[in-house]
Amino acid sequence: MDFTFSEEQETIAKVARELFERRTTPERLTELEAGYIRHDAKLWSELAKADLLGIALPENVGGTGHGFLELAMLLAEVGASVAPVPLYATLLLGADTIARYGDDGQCRRFLPDVVTGERLLTAGLAEPGRSDPTAPITTARRDGDAWRLDGAKELVPAAQLADTMLIPATINDGDVGVFLLDTNADGVEIRSTDTTNGEPHGDVFLDGATVSDENRIRGDGRDTVESMYTRGLVGLCAIQLGVAERALRMAAAYTTEREQFGRPIGSFQAVQQRMADAFIDVEAIRWTTWHAAWLLGQGRQAAREAGIAKFWAAEAGARVAATAQQVHGGIGIDTTYPLFRYFLWAKHTELTLGSATHQLARLGAAY
Repeated sequence: MDFTFSEEQETIAKVARELFERRTTPERLTELEAGYIRHDAKLWSELAKADLLGIALPENVGGTGHGFLELAMLLAEVGASVAPVPLYATLLLGADTIARYGDDGQCRRFLPDVVTGERLLTAGLAEPGRSDPTAPITTARRDGDAWRLDGAKELVPAAQLADTMLIPATINDGDVGVFLLDTNADGVEIRSTDTTNGEPHGDVFLDGATVSDENRIRGDGRDTVESMYTRGLVGLCAIQLGVAERALRMAAAYTTEREQFGRPIGSFQAVQQRMADAFIDVEAIRWTTWHAAWLLGQGRQAAREAGIAKFWAAEAGARVAATAQQVHGGIGIDTTYPLFRYFLWAKHTELTLGSATHQLARLGAAY
């Protein structure tokens, strides 16, 4: 394994970084957060113009034909700028799944509009009271030539923004199907829900929502959902890497400049020890994340590695965010100072799709 990025990969990350840093200033984020929903439609259009929305999609639908590692690099830049765009929901949970498991017709119908920024996607993996996304309580049953969906999904990212939602559901015979549901269809109710980091999420209630048979993804639905979950975990780890690394850099800059008793607080031994521990934690997140992302990019199984990476992203990510906040002192919790967003994002990502303890339990049971 060689985790040295190629020149092309570095260029992708640099283009995204420059775009996010130019558009996601603290002033712009404050403006968006004061509004109805934390989403920057203009930034989304710029991502499309920069050919970043098709980064991991095949060329025959307008994408650039790169892979999962490049997508993870893009997600790390989202985390570093706490960018207000549904890139995780649309590109990873939605488009990545359709590109890998959808038939030609589904790819042609849904993916070109993702590349141009005209279609937002998401997926409902979590359900109330359920920890296993491969065994959904949501049901799908035949209704003539279509399917009727009944059930609920919770904390669906960008649910109130998405045009289409991927819904895993248990079929009458006990199999699992994945359905491409129009969010404006009859029988679909989306209720916005507050989240730790302020990102748009919604609880989705399905009461006889109808999906045509051509919008059911074929194949073994459990395998599809398991793959969505594994890749979703690694995507969250990439976001957490960006969050933790940027929070640590902010803390390093602050402790270098802030003086007490006539010298920078970064020269105090206790502060140095906290920062050194945080640096080690960031490196643990980095290498476990890129290991899992590399495996997925090679088309290999990575369920175990994804769980390990999510453990570190959750456990170590929370420690790094806490350290960054604490070495800042009182200003670390000031909502007019940018650091607070990184603490909230780290906490949100820590718990999404399973906390550190949940990942340990899964690893212990499986391996």
